[in-house]
Amino acid sequence: MPEQKIDGMHNMLVPRSFDDLRGWIEALRTEGEIQEIDAEVDWDCELGTIARRTFGNGNGPALLFNNVKGYGPDDDVWSRQVFTGGLSNYSRVAMMLGLPKDAPVRDMVMATRHYLQQRVEPVEVTGGKVKENIVTGDDIDIYKIPVPRWHREDGGRYINTYQATVTMDPDTGQHNLGIYRGMLGQKDTLPVLLWRAQNWGVHFQKWADRGMKMPVAHVYGFEPCLPFCASAPVPTGVCEYDVMGAIRGRPMELVKCETSDIMVPADCEMVIEGFIDPDPATFEMEGPFGEYTGYFGGDQGPKHVTKVTCVTYRDGSIHRGTLEGTLPKMLNENSITSSIQRAGVAWNVLERAGVPGITDVHCPAANNGTTLMIQMNQTYRGQAKQAAAAIWGSNSAHLRYKNIWVVDEDIDIHDYGALDWAFAYRVNAAEDDIVFFPSTFGSLLDPSTRLPERDPMKYGTGKWTRVLIDATINLDFDAEEQYDGDRYPLSVHPHKEDLDLVESRWKEYGFED
Repeated sequence: MPEQKIDGMHNMLVPRSFDDLRGWIEALRTEGEIQEIDAEVDWDCELGTIARRTFGNGNGPALLFNNVKGYGPDDDVWSRQVFTGGLSNYSRVAMMLGLPKDAPVRDMVMATRHYLQQRVEPVEVTGGKVKENIVTGDDIDIYKIPVPRWHREDGGRYINTYQATVTMDPDTGQHNLGIYRGMLGQKDTLPVLLWRAQNWGVHFQKWADRGMKMPVAHVYGFEPCLPFCASAPVPTGVCEYDVMGAIRGRPMELVKCETSDIMVPADCEMVIEGFIDPDPATFEMEGPFGEYTGYFGGDQGPKHVTKVTCVTYRDGSIHRGTLEGTLPKMLNENSITSSIQRAGVAWNVLERAGVPGITDVHCPAANNGTTLMIQMNQTYRGQAKQAAAAIWGSNSAHLRYKNIWVVDEDIDIHDYGALDWAFAYRVNAAEDDIVFFPSTFGSLLDPSTRLPERDPMKYGTGKWTRVLIDATINLDFDAEEQYDGDRYPLSVHPHKEDLDLVESRWKEYGFED
């Protein structure tokens, strides 16, 4: 695929394929972006705690654990290594997107916007490395995978944290990839959290309406674009495999599952195939789990189950998982990637809705897209409210964009100090600069929502009151004349000639460049 220039970017975007998870790990080695841990590490909380300390504020390396307790060379297991943190740093997200490692966040958002609108269709192949081992029947034992217990309060060992769960629409045959949590149950069961409002929940209902179990495939370990696209709000009607092909610059090679017609990456590390039964009698206990909010979410209770029918995996397979739960100064892969994905999706929504003047969009990593920052060139009254209405009226607002800030072009939305300054001096609640949009669909995992309003049967995805903070200069001030016709007084920025003089003499003052 040739180089492509993205509007507003000074860097050239070069789609890049790493072939598979092992190619990605080797690229990280070359770039000094990975820490391999050879010391024995316990899967029970120790591994997760190392990840928590290492991820830090989004500046730690990826981690490859080579010696997990109970999964050594003398143990009868399917996998001995655990890889995590591949996308817990913006430099590695940039690598995945074909950008320089030091690319600004805005460039990554623009690249994501671009890729979400590109399609490279996959191709079907007859075999792949994931078929090197095929396990069925009584030989299935998913405890042969070194799945961590990430947090001590987790309800179990969560295997589905940064996988891609693949389902198929029985009407169209179109596949959907998503990241949905799931834990080890029995040796051949995987309890999951399945919400009807999610894409796989829509598929599930269609299969249930036919009186059938839903086929499902959980995919572990591939190029970084797999979890990136599976966790991104790819537009409805678009298959994530097509977007992955665009990011890679080459089609995805897919192979059919052994026990269903679902297609999976031919060279991924492992696939767990199975079916989900709508009969509550098949449910098993699941939860709680240290969720993206930084709190434990989804109390323990009976949940849907993937009944495992087959496991296929590569020789020497590597388990791919991640630590969930974001706190201040404790970021993770989901928080880093969500900040890019959700900003790119929101910008595309604004563009499709015809909201003019958008100059930057940002989601701070710590809140996983729950808060959205919009920078705009404001040219008419109500422009900020139009932007918020467009976002909230789109399906991309599912679980995200509870709070929206809109600022003028002179405010850097990547600098919280600048946002705070705009909030202090450009927001007046009496001027309708704070707007509430009550009783909308929200998030069942948001602990600020009352427990009764997190009832999925009654409220779907929870009940939110969304908030717009319009921190733009109020255009209703145009009739005021106390500032010589200007809406606001002059700011204290130095004049250009004064800045130029000081810049030219900077070294004379004894300062470095």
